[in-house]
Amino acid sequence: VPSTKAQTPATREMFATLALLVSSAAAATTPVNLGTAANFAVLTKSGISTVPPSDITGNIGVSPIAATAMTGFTLIKDTATGQFSTSTQVDGMAYASDYADPTPMMMTTAVEDVMLAYTDAAGRNVSSSANLNVKGGSITGETFTTGVYEWGSSVVFNTGISIKGNSTDIFLFKMSGSLTVAENTMVTLVAADGSDAPPLAKNIVWQVGGSVSVGASAHLEGVLLVAKEAAFGTASSLNGRILSQTAATLDQAIIVAPQLSP
Repeated sequence: VPSTKAQTPATREMFATLALLVSSAAAATTPVNLGTAANFAVLTKSGISTVPPSDITGNIGVSPIAATAMTGFTLIKDTATGQFSTSTQVDGMAYASDYADPTPMMMTTAVEDVMLAYTDAAGRNVSSSANLNVKGGSITGETFTTGVYEWGSSVVFNTGISIKGNSTDIFLFKMSGSLTVAENTMVTLVAADGSDAPPLAKNIVWQVGGSVSVGASAHLEGVLLVAKEAAFGTASSLNGRILSQTAATLDQAIIVAPQLSP
């Protein structure tokens, strides 16, 4: 490699461009670290409500708001420890900031980890210029391969989209606005040519600057890092996590947290 003195302006520009490409590629292939927030299927700051019966596989939790902000679950608090509650709608535990120690600190840390993950995701560069503002945010029918995508707007799809790759591929969808998934719409995971397994929900992240709205009987895949509310319509489903900086509302929804390791 030529010394800095020997490099012409064109050479320096070439190396700067190459460094940016390497940096973007590294960001695309590095998972977003959820920290302790990965222990939750649904985690919010200001509440979780359900129209029964929802079906959640994984833990749920709220902080800094109290347990009374988890409504519709008919929570039963553990009398032995006071550290968690259970519900017939949750295959896991329900935690809140006003439960007995060490739950308050655990919840504070988990919410802080959500904010760190959100900031990490929001700060990543797109993998290429082709991944910027795809179809102006109306992504109906699109197929996405591994990489970082960004929209300076809201994103909507009214029929299915596909996410294509293998089980180690990383996908990050960033948007400054909201995400709207129309009713009866599916996200389908497709194995890439030559791959024996499709992408995994844990490796798909939606960083949403607005709110998330998933219509009735629609299905979404991936981890939702949401600045505002996440609302799931009647009989909708998610293979992933809801990590919201405000609230989550579920109407007979199915939420399945992905395994932390394959």
